[in-house]
Amino acid sequence: MTPKLFDTVELLVDVPEKGLRAGMRGAIVLAHTENVYEVEFINEHGETIALCALPADQFIVVWQAETKREVPLEEQLAQIVARLPQKTGEEILDFARFLSARRLASAVPPADTVAA
Repeated sequence: MTPKLFDTVELLVDVPEKGLRAGMRGAIVLAHTENVYEVEFINEHGETIALCALPADQFIVVWQAETKREVPLEEQLAQIVARLPQKTGEEILDFARFLSARRLASAVPPADTVAA
């Protein structure tokens, strides 16, 4: 997903020199060169706490200004997985399968409790 002006993004990495931690959200306020964006981070009072140029691989888009919609969770996850090595992506897929199987297994009552 290509970031656009005024999209809300979420950091994937810490930026300690700016006091930023992974998971913090900011808004794209300027597109520099290809794949580098100026992102503004604010506090709960609306005051700017950091303004920094970040390469696109350090964040994901979580809200799109153009469509005024939140990016669905599965698309956020896809943005992250797409940046990982193939082997790591396969591990994530295995884990997702495990979670799905566990959820399905917990939804089905054990055979000895099913009424005849």
